[in-house]
Amino acid sequence: MKSTFQSDVIDVVLQIPKGRVTSYGAIAKFLGHTRGARMVGWVMNNCVKINEERNIKIPAHRVVNRNGLLTGRHHFETPTKMQELLETENIKVENDQIQDFESIFWNPQTELL
Repeated sequence: MKSTFQSDVIDVVLQIPKGRVTSYGAIAKFLGHTRGARMVGWVMNNCVKINEERNIKIPAHRVVNRNGLLTGRHHFETPTKMQELLETENIKVENDQIQDFESIFWNPQTELL
């Protein structure tokens, strides 16, 4: 059975609009776990399994670290898949880092309240 935290993380990630990104820490803070960024990362790392269980498509590629780095890229089908998915949403990535990160950052604290 899934934890409430896992379900809550997925619910937030499903609300990130195309062309926007957020961070592990921003999701954790929104959920009341100010030091839970790593736990959010673990949920994102399990998205393939969760997608199969729930028959949904979680846009895990829209969740990056606090500096806009694609730290989760190795958990995708290929190391370049995360960047490819972001680029299909017109998000520019150079050297595994999102460009103009501040302007496309989606903060659940302000967007979902």
